[in-house]
Amino acid sequence: MDSTFQQIHDAGIKVVRTWGFNAINGSELAGALETNLTYYQVWNSSEWILNEGPQGLERLDNVINTAGKYDIKLVVTFTNNWVGYGGSDLYLAWIAGPDVTHDVFYTDQRIVASYQRYVKTIVERYQSSPNIFAWELMNEARCLSDTYPSGPACVPGSETITKWYKQQSDYVRSLDPFHMITTGGEGQFYFKDDAALSSDYNFNGQAGEDFSQELLLDNIDFGVYHMYPESWYPQALIPGSGFDTEGWGLDWITNHSIAAKQANKPLVLEEFGVTNKSVIYPGWVQRALETKHAGIEPWQFGALGLTEDGGNRVIKYSDQLLNGASPNDGFAIYENETSVWDIFTRAAQIQDSLSG
Repeated sequence: MDSTFQQIHDAGIKVVRTWGFNAINGSELAGALETNLTYYQVWNSSEWILNEGPQGLERLDNVINTAGKYDIKLVVTFTNNWVGYGGSDLYLAWIAGPDVTHDVFYTDQRIVASYQRYVKTIVERYQSSPNIFAWELMNEARCLSDTYPSGPACVPGSETITKWYKQQSDYVRSLDPFHMITTGGEGQFYFKDDAALSSDYNFNGQAGEDFSQELLLDNIDFGVYHMYPESWYPQALIPGSGFDTEGWGLDWITNHSIAAKQANKPLVLEEFGVTNKSVIYPGWVQRALETKHAGIEPWQFGALGLTEDGGNRVIKYSDQLLNGASPNDGFAIYENETSVWDIFTRAAQIQDSLSG
């Protein structure tokens, strides 16, 4: 932990986003204990059990306290839209059951109460910490998830997710009047009057987000958005398709900057990834810097020289320490990749000078 935050500090980074959730099914508990896996919640029924012990929230304590040692602030995310590390699907499976649609996560008051019980646990545990930058409601909220389809309550114009953002941001504000709050969303738009974009998932409201409206919520203090055009548009990786990955990203950044200026809210390009990093990232980062009011948080920071279990350890899913390197899903950025690393250390220096 110390080595990782030292590397982050040395790169000139001031704010890091981290998961404030780690949940498992009860059937996974024996394996988690055997492999020393981190877990904060155990689900065996409609009521999860909190783990405050040495494999539980004591580890999140360590993350937050160690960040402070290196003058790093943290954005802490409460849950995940996807199955990774126990997100919304666990709430749905244990409370609503298998034969529902994903929109039930946002509307079933039993699930809302369970989510809020966990949020209250995290916020009250850390709200007095000087190392918290902001609370984040959910990673990448959508109408659908990995295993649950979207349903009739979450369609273009329903504003189901926007209403949920309002409900949860108001709740977090009632617990903590001091720290900032943001959504964690990918930033999809609902351009209902634009016929040219009516079939585009990122603009037609089908994903469930309405970025421009979300920014207007009283207790959403700044906007965030993500950017993975090669994953979102299959043609992006087909030679000769004519899809302009860099150009699409530049327009995506500009559209979000316009919405943020209209709402008079700050903005963070919170997650982004592409295969040809050294070619495309300079233009994307420069465009974000030119907006003058946007933070930049690429996915994801890569640490080297880690020594746990000799530098090799399988964690969960495809995450692992490999030869001392932190997990890499293809988008990690390591110091020895200088052509990419330098893009972000330069951006950090520019942001630092802009902040005075």
